Amino acid sequence: MSTENALLTILVEKIQSDSLVLPTLPEIAIRIRETADDPDVNLQAMAHVIAQDPALSARMVKVANSAFMGRSVKVETLNQAVTRIGLRQIKNIATAIAMEQLFVSKNELVREYMGKSWQKTVNVACVAMAVLQIWLKDNKRTSLNIDTLTLVALVHSIGVLPILSEAERHEEVFANPSFLEAAIKRMAGKLGGAIMRSWEFTGEFIDVTENWNNLTFQTEQVSYIDFVRIGAIYNKVLGKNVDTNELLTPYIEKGILPDLDFLSSDEFTEALNDVKSVFS
Repeated sequence: MSTENALLTILVEKIQSDSLVLPTLPEIAIRIRETADDPDVNLQAMAHVIAQDPALSARMVKVANSAFMGRSVKVETLNQAVTRIGLRQIKNIATAIAMEQLFVSKNELVREYMGKSWQKTVNVACVAMAVLQIWLKDNKRTSLNIDTLTLVALVHSIGVLPILSEAERHEEVFANPSFLEAAIKRMAGKLGGAIMRSWEFTGEFIDVTENWNNLTFQTEQVSYIDFVRIGAIYNKVLGKNVDTNELLTPYIEKGILPDLDFLSSDEFTEALNDVKSVFS
């Protein structure tokens, strides 16, 4: 059995026996989500929870002051930041930012892969968010919203984590670029769906993690997976030698993109730069 197949066999067997150690949401993200789901919660209580993580607190103030939020008067305190962002948005935005804590490793190769994977994920998310932000201007009655897409886009490739973690446990055998690439391509989608279920995320979170890179999976209505795919196409994640125009055409037909030149327009570039300010 090849080393690649050995890694895949281990992963499949652990999935089937329910013994694969899946990543867990950062503790601070769990507390934020539980607090946000409390019908009696207020902004002060939410600020108190976020304040328990100084790094996240600083990031939330930065988000509140970002060009993406579209405000010129700067906030200086966490309470002000939470008030500006709002309870509806804070749950998914804070969770999304906390996600970066999962992409760490002691193995140099695996750490490099995790770093690249996170950056690629952020790049895809920024494009997806910028496109949705513009699309929402003419589609105000949709149920789609930016804060949910932020989290959906930042978990779309979460399935790489168990693969990289398994490679770290057996680094002398599996911590090899070619083995990791093959395992990620074949297993990441299934693992992503398993993680979403273990985190008790449903609906489009599962659809996106399992199917974002499966172009045969299509939704009749405009959905979050469309925006994630546009982000992946823009960043050439779906293949370096593919016809970008061909991949984007379905999203013109769906009315998400006005034309093939949209992603090089000043309007999109400005929106993309504003979104990037959230993650800088």
